[in-house]
Amino acid sequence: MTAQRTDVVVVGSINLDLRLEVAAIPRSGETILARGMHKATGGKGANQAAAAARLGRTVAMVGAVGNDDAAAEVLRRLGEEGVDTAAVACADDVTGTAIVLWERPESTIIVNAGANDRVTGEFVRRHRDVVAAARAVLCQLETPVEALGAVTEAATGLTVLNPAPAKGPLDPDLLARFDVVVPNRFELGNLAGLAAEPRSLADVETAARTLDVPVAWVVTLGADGALVLDQGGDAVHIPARRVDAVDTTAAGDSFCAGLVDALLDGADLTDAARWATRVAAATTTRHGAMDSLPRRDQI
Repeated sequence: MTAQRTDVVVVGSINLDLRLEVAAIPRSGETILARGMHKATGGKGANQAAAAARLGRTVAMVGAVGNDDAAAEVLRRLGEEGVDTAAVACADDVTGTAIVLWERPESTIIVNAGANDRVTGEFVRRHRDVVAAARAVLCQLETPVEALGAVTEAATGLTVLNPAPAKGPLDPDLLARFDVVVPNRFELGNLAGLAAEPRSLADVETAARTLDVPVAWVVTLGADGALVLDQGGDAVHIPARRVDAVDTTAAGDSFCAGLVDALLDGADLTDAARWATRVAAATTTRHGAMDSLPRRDQI
């Protein structure tokens, strides 16, 4: 049976987020009191899928949840967002969980992968028809790295990798199988094997070019915007849109979704990054992760 053509397929993580509002990140051995707690569906994969759906794209998710109460909650939320979850398996494990320490506006996140570890290369191959039917496939690193090779084997459309969270240098041959790679400063430095993240625009460009991988790079820079390095072209700096940010959670995820959205509309990489910065900026003006994702008419 041939899978239905879909704008975006996200192969990635699905988590239950527990966000604790804190005055500061505790030191080792220190106990602090949180100011409040919020529970919601999250995970880089799920956030990117929901973000693309809110921008009007048809979206399917390839991933896994556990056999616990959280599974029903996150699947219900993804369904409400318009994400097709037919290729989401229920594994004999716990649903992935993220503890988000929110300092206003920045967040520090600790993740227990749980069922997300079941999204292996073999798992992706079982859903090859879903991946092959996508106009674009978006991946991250909250699931096993081996899944990436299976994605690029099956994909027939645009392939985009958000190498987050950082897992150290990746095989250059694997990176080269993607069309676009979207790291932040820290993740770029991690890929390049640097001792510290590149800070200046010149250092970011140097780090990307040092990797010498024939892909297009879009490096997210937070409040500094993004740096675009298309193959064979000059680096282009995209300034951030100035907003009153209250919560940066999921801004990177919405940036990735916005980038794919614009590329599917035929925009070049620079214009796509401009649109993505607008999507990310709108995300930071609202609280939460999935709850903060903007719809097209709100940007």
